[in-house]
Amino acid sequence: MQSIFWSIEEVAIRAKQFYENVIRQNVEYGDNIGKMIVIDAETGEYGIDPTGVETALKLKQKNPNARLFTIRIGYDVAVSFGGAIMEHTSE
Repeated sequence: MQSIFWSIEEVAIRAKQFYENVIRQNVEYGDNIGKMIVIDAETGEYGIDPTGVETALKLKQKNPNARLFTIRIGYDVAVSFGGAIMEHTSE
């Protein structure tokens, strides 16, 4: 698979679009609140686990060039998997 070169901002925008338009209604409930969801910004594939690490490893194993973005379910905080903080808002 060819590597896609996106800025951190582009990765964040695409992943947030997947989350808002497709994923959110399927994951924001019960025990998922507070867990981490890791989203492949290219495909929309995602996984959930307490820290996001296991999911990120699985997604990277499946596609080493995946551009991953992590969101804490039920909170308004997001991080790119390169470690750069993209957004943090307080209520």
